[in-house]
Amino acid sequence: MSSVSSCPVGQPTSEIAANPQWQMWGAAWIVSAVFILSNSATPLYVRWQAAIGFTSATLTGIFAAYILGLLLTLLVAGQLSDRFGRRPVLLPGLMAAIAASLLFAQANSIIVLIVARFLSGMAVGVVVSAGMAAVVDLGGPERKRQASLIASVSMVLGAGLGPLLAGAIASSIAEPVVPIFLSELVILLTAVFVLLLLPLKHRNSRTDQSWRLHLPSLPRGNRRHLLFGVAVFGPGITSTSFVLALGPSLLSRLLGVTSPLIAGGMACVMFLAATGIQFAARSLSIRATFLTGATATVFAMAGIALAVQSSNAAALVGAAVFAGCGQGLGQLGGLTLIGLHVPGNHRAEANAVLNIGGYIPAGLMPVAIGLVIDKAGLSIGATLFAAALATTAVLGGLAVARSLERE
Repeated sequence: MSSVSSCPVGQPTSEIAANPQWQMWGAAWIVSAVFILSNSATPLYVRWQAAIGFTSATLTGIFAAYILGLLLTLLVAGQLSDRFGRRPVLLPGLMAAIAASLLFAQANSIIVLIVARFLSGMAVGVVVSAGMAAVVDLGGPERKRQASLIASVSMVLGAGLGPLLAGAIASSIAEPVVPIFLSELVILLTAVFVLLLLPLKHRNSRTDQSWRLHLPSLPRGNRRHLLFGVAVFGPGITSTSFVLALGPSLLSRLLGVTSPLIAGGMACVMFLAATGIQFAARSLSIRATFLTGATATVFAMAGIALAVQSSNAAALVGAAVFAGCGQGLGQLGGLTLIGLHVPGNHRAEANAVLNIGGYIPAGLMPVAIGLVIDKAGLSIGATLFAAALATTAVLGGLAVARSLERE
């Protein structure tokens, strides 16, 4: 029977034996709480755009501040978590999320929105590395695939609930901003409480006093697992990022729809699709999961092109659903490979590398397309984006299919 004293040095002690399932779900709630915040602003951008006055390029720039905060955090959060433990990294991340909520509640300028988005990006960077690793740690060695699924679902479920909550409040009262982010503040405080309860003990073999921060990396034998995940997850999350950044503007400019509930509902449907498809695909092989994800991203881009060319609302919603499926399956495949193959004392750093590979194109492409839209028009910009991303998804899917076939 395993015990703390007999566990391999370097493994988090929470992996020693199967823990109560509530601990795994508690860690997942921390991830969901931060992701609820990350997309709560989505239905409000049209309101802020009208009140403050800024272009589509500025809007995507505000979104890019989120990506910048996330990427900078990913450079250090994973390795700090693997060395010093999950809790010392997760707690500052939750504090950043709380500060972002307070800033959003008082946002009256572009600068405040940028800072709030930057802080929320930092919080997300912490939970996708340390938070998701904590879910798998607390699942124990017997539940690695189940824990990987829960970690992945906790992200997209929170990302979907945020805009739905915000859209519902915004549709029911005249001044919704403060109530939305006060609600989010309460949610984050419950996450802090859960974090303090979780037994996130840690034991690490990295005792070299010369240790220092470095660019995130993995042992050579695990690098191919990350490349497989990035090849499909990257295009998938880039497609959902486009819908989040410019979806409300597309609804407004193409279809004359300005309701925050509809904008938030579309984002919610996208991430509920990402949630549902992961449960539906849990029995698929990893290769089939990746191939289905890449195909969904291609369909999403076809829907975007059709929506802007024909002003078709159904095509836009369909594109959002397929984009969610593409992200969800790419993320599930990547996290499952990490959970099965990457040692526990490298797990958060592996999560960070996966998300860096996904979020770099997710940040750069929508910003570039926002600039093109302002110069050349919505139809040309969105169609170019769809063609470029569909091509990337096809190439990534083919590469993964051939590589995994040889595994």
